Amino acid sequence: MTHPTLLVIAHGSRDPRHAATVHALTERVRAERPGLRVETAFLEFNAPSVPRVLERLAAQGADEVVALPLLLTRAFHAKTDIPSVLREARARLPRLRIRQADVLGPSPLLNATLGRRLREAGARPGGLPRTGLVLASAGSTDPEAIAVIAEIARELRHTGWCAVRPAFASALLPRTEDAVRALRAEGVDRVAVAPYVIAPGRLPDRIAAGAEAAGADVLADVLGPAPELARLLLNRFDEARVPVGASLSA
Repeated sequence: MTHPTLLVIAHGSRDPRHAATVHALTERVRAERPGLRVETAFLEFNAPSVPRVLERLAAQGADEVVALPLLLTRAFHAKTDIPSVLREARARLPRLRIRQADVLGPSPLLNATLGRRLREAGARPGGLPRTGLVLASAGSTDPEAIAVIAEIARELRHTGWCAVRPAFASALLPRTEDAVRALRAEGVDRVAVAPYVIAPGRLPDRIAAGAEAAGADVLADVLGPAPELARLLLNRFDEARVPVGASLSA
């Protein structure tokens, strides 16, 4: 094989909607770039596993793989789990060159995907000055990941929303329902909730339940297989192929 394979590494979930969404996203990536081989693997709960896919690729004659974490922030899975799995694979498969791409966020394409999902759920540009937004992420104890979510919330505040508050489904407070109620207490007329997660599962369901319990006016869907997200995966793939210090336009 003369072209690298893109290996999308998702976390995995017992919820079948998770894997279905991941596969729908990788199908969109294939459609965006015909001829690129795109494989999917999971860290846990779902098959195939990362080692199994890498072993299969090596047996089929692949010589280079770009492993792309399907993660929005650089936290434990991106910094520890995935590097460990790839390190073990490199030791077992010395002829297979494996590069790890960067995580997806932050990116304007992710913000564009959030906007798409909010519009689909009923948020309208003309109503943003009277609408508060809750940016609801899965949550992490990693300071870098927390800082990224806070920065995205600040960026979104400058796109027309009257207020933007981060919320977390685990690890940190506030929860989604607390952020919605806090915006109401501040006098915000309408509140929208945007799950900053890629695929359905336990934590996204917790976000949705909190939004509904607090009476949010708009609840967006997860990011899912959006075209902007597919383009972002390809961007990260291209960036990982460029040698350090080189330019994408070189």
